[in-house]
Amino acid sequence: MLFLWLYMFYSCAGSCAGLTTRGSPAPLRAAPPLPPLLPGEPGEENSVEEQRAAPDAGSPISSFFNGSGTKRLPQAIIIGVKKGGTRALLEFLRVHPDVRAVGAEPHFFDRNYERGLAWYRDLMPRTLEGQITMEKTPSYFVTKEAPARISSMSKGTKLIVVVRDPVTRAISDYTQTLSKKPDIPTFESLTFKNRTTGLIDTSWSAIQIGIYAKHLENWLLHFPIGQILFVSGERLISDPAGELGRVQDFLGLKRIITDKHFYFNKTKGFPCLKKAEGSSKPHCLGKTKGRTHPDIDQEVVQRLRDFYRPFNMKFYQMTGQDFGWD
Repeated sequence: MLFLWLYMFYSCAGSCAGLTTRGSPAPLRAAPPLPPLLPGEPGEENSVEEQRAAPDAGSPISSFFNGSGTKRLPQAIIIGVKKGGTRALLEFLRVHPDVRAVGAEPHFFDRNYERGLAWYRDLMPRTLEGQITMEKTPSYFVTKEAPARISSMSKGTKLIVVVRDPVTRAISDYTQTLSKKPDIPTFESLTFKNRTTGLIDTSWSAIQIGIYAKHLENWLLHFPIGQILFVSGERLISDPAGELGRVQDFLGLKRIITDKHFYFNKTKGFPCLKKAEGSSKPHCLGKTKGRTHPDIDQEVVQRLRDFYRPFNMKFYQMTGQDFGWD
């Protein structure tokens, strides 16, 4: 029956536009409206424009299926980290026909938990049997309550963390904030509690997020390490197909996303999709991605590298991966 519907859908795509005026059956039922956009805070990874473009904007076949299927709680969540490459990973994964993901960040397990699981599930796209429902909210990784809340929803939830050199990540975080608030203090002044003594201000979120080992300890109280995949933000740029291969394996998906899906955009400095989901045109992430970083005092950069080194080493040991940040 499924194949019959598909045959009728595609056969009718170009020639049935005017049939309804001649008394033919009504057109296929349209997909349900998208859920309302959720408010974001300054510094969120995805802009309002990206949120509007992302949720459920599928190909004709996915739009056809969107009216059927079931809304399910996510079986996999990209939980972090901010400015690590989570938006790129989600957009790349959406190319896979067995991945259905909500584009806007739901922020359920950090800001909207009191709304309940029924509210959360209603935000999800409809899926057919065998498809995976996903969402991404990078702030989950640093939210103390998030691990227990996700575990309470489902202990089997697969978690993905995109990590990046914490020094570069902090500068990128600052650059994003600077683009919205040009009058903020310099990166150098925000980095230290006391620059004379060299004491790093770990209360500044741009610094605190990059202490990955500390945050991971909280997650390991609720999830085994084998249930968390750590994606390298650097390799996501240098070898997107390779990292996507690991992600597809982790999710139990056939390796459909390969080198043929990507091209390197020299202007932006990162890979883009040759054809995005539901489009025949190349697609790069928006203007909020790939901003030019300000020049930072190299002495401050070195101080930060020295600060992060022991935390990085512990993170390598915990994950069994050397990300090469030192």
